[in-house]
Amino acid sequence: MSDASRDEAVARASKGPSPRLRTLLDTIPAYVPGKSAASTGGPSWKLSSNENPYPPLPGVLEALAAAAGQMHRYPDIHCTELTGRLAEHLAVPASHIALGTGSSGLLQQLMQISVDPGDEVVYAWRSFESYPIVTRLFGGRAVEVPLTGDEAHDLDAMARAVTERTRLVFVCTPNNPTGRALRRDVLEPFLDDLPADVVIVLDEAYVEFNTDPCRADGLEVYRNRPNVVTLRTFSKAYGLAGLRIGYAVAHPRVADALLRTAVPFGVSTTAQSAAIASLDRHSELMERVDELVTERGRVREALLEQGWTPPDSEANFVWLRLGQQTTDFAEHCRAAGVAVRPYGHDGVRVTIGERHANDAVLTAASAFRREFLAG
Repeated sequence: MSDASRDEAVARASKGPSPRLRTLLDTIPAYVPGKSAASTGGPSWKLSSNENPYPPLPGVLEALAAAAGQMHRYPDIHCTELTGRLAEHLAVPASHIALGTGSSGLLQQLMQISVDPGDEVVYAWRSFESYPIVTRLFGGRAVEVPLTGDEAHDLDAMARAVTERTRLVFVCTPNNPTGRALRRDVLEPFLDDLPADVVIVLDEAYVEFNTDPCRADGLEVYRNRPNVVTLRTFSKAYGLAGLRIGYAVAHPRVADALLRTAVPFGVSTTAQSAAIASLDRHSELMERVDELVTERGRVREALLEQGWTPPDSEANFVWLRLGQQTTDFAEHCRAAGVAVRPYGHDGVRVTIGERHANDAVLTAASAFRREFLAG
């Protein structure tokens, strides 16, 4: 068939009846990834996605290369070696661990195992933008509870929002995109007040960056609470975002359900090998985390000196609530060669990157205040 004939056939098909898809899809927002910085003719930096600015840890690329030689074989569907290593590393039983394609993949599996159409899903807002997407995708009813004035979870309001139809509660700590984290003495009473048949998900994607000595630790609070699931990932601190691998820690009934709803062979051999190699270098990982935490403090202090009011952050980013000026600020930074992450008319999240990148966004933020916020 010639190119012209092929194009004509495609045009005819596009005018005919189309496949019938779920009408629900028309109401579901698409996930918006962080944009890359625009080319300005000079240096540019991407601080719009919460990526680790460091390259893979020493030894990880070698492990990837070795694993790639087996790409003609299916991966270990049970992630046996990695599960065992994680169990040892986290001091939890192997039967309590479920690997998945990033914590986002596990979020979908949690919806599959707990939510029927019409059931309610409670979460703070603004929080991780996948929560409303997966809730609507599986026919759940989103119950969004506004953050407090200081950008934290309002746990009292969340507890009041739980009803007989609630099946799932998401708690993101540290919270994406505001960076606020929950302390144990606040979180535990909230967990204990919720019905025992409601699945509670502690989304700890940024846990390695949390330096608060009084922080809630999902691995501790889940142990005597069968309805609590802790989600963690290799995408952030470990720098394996491109390999899509995360894990849930839960009691066997939930962990087994997650394994049964997983995409078969979804966690690749390369992802498993890279995660194992990264666990082998945990001390080196934490040295990098410490450097990013130090940079986070430097950036926040500089923003405070400029007159901004970023909340305390325990993640690898800082948050600026900008309201109607959100888009203007993001475009101003983009023109300066820095991509940041705007959220509607709420604010902007700025990932902590290389020192030069952080300096660039501080310069852009200072100029924005002078040009647009003076007086």
